[in-house]
Amino acid sequence: MKPTRARSLLLTGVLAAAVTWALLTVVYSDLPPLSWTPVPALLLAAAVEAWTGRDLRARIMGQRGKPAPPLFVARMVVLAKASSQVAALLAGVSIGFMGYLSSMLDEATPRSDIITASVSFGSCLILAAAALFLEYCCRVPKGNDRDRDDDPAPPRQSHFPH
Repeated sequence: MKPTRARSLLLTGVLAAAVTWALLTVVYSDLPPLSWTPVPALLLAAAVEAWTGRDLRARIMGQRGKPAPPLFVARMVVLAKASSQVAALLAGVSIGFMGYLSSMLDEATPRSDIITASVSFGSCLILAAAALFLEYCCRVPKGNDRDRDDDPAPPRQSHFPH
């Protein structure tokens, strides 16, 4: 599995922003005000991922506790990749809202919505950073040859008689 590329996250965010802006031109007047609910959830997820990354890195480096099981590390990599993609998507949606609402700041509801979208965008950036940190922490350090065997593998033996 290859590391997450900033380019793919940026592309996800830009596409989400464009689609959101286009949709808002049609449906914004029918939407309820934006909710603050995602902000604490995103920040909590970021805190858990950052803490898990810090702990996992220490275990992989052999500095704390027993070694991390490889399957657990693989699951954390998948979680990190998914979290960074979701953070990029939601950041794009937030930017779409901010772009659309930037011309309506004289009205109360759009002004409140742009503040909510801005705080949500910041929370998405924090989650993306925590997810990329977790993904980085799951890497095997260079020069870690504990599991490598310098002896060549024995020749394969056939189960059929010669």
